[in-house]
Amino acid sequence: MDVIKVGAQAPDFKLEDNKGGEVSLSDFRGKKVLLSWHPLAWTSVCTDQMRALEANYDRFEELNTVPLGMSVDPAASKKVWAAVLSIRETSLLSDFWPHGKTAADYGIFIEEDGISQRANILIDEEGKVQWAKVYPISQLPDIEEVFAAIKG
Repeated sequence: MDVIKVGAQAPDFKLEDNKGGEVSLSDFRGKKVLLSWHPLAWTSVCTDQMRALEANYDRFEELNTVPLGMSVDPAASKKVWAAVLSIRETSLLSDFWPHGKTAADYGIFIEEDGISQRANILIDEEGKVQWAKVYPISQLPDIEEVFAAIKG
């Protein structure tokens, strides 16, 4: 399994979020979109990863970028998790059903574990992959590295 290549057209998706709505990648055409994938909600590194998105939400907005927290967890779980973490701005999307389809479309679904890899995938304003990085499951992505990628 290989992560999606830089320059590839990013597969569109429609996923339920923690706010009770549905979010599609195509909703954000004209903006950059960060797909910040975490394996499972309710774990320490995943918690820190999503909190970093929320803590830097204004910085993302200044750079015309929408951060999305992505995992295979059910939407109901992500709703409660977001409330516990006080995540109000950042949408946390559920790739629960069909299970892991979006993660698989991006080349980061771990079939034998039923989870995604930990990854950041940056989509440009035209819907093409600008940057993609997969991290060891136990490693917290460096948010400053993400901002460097956004700034190009």
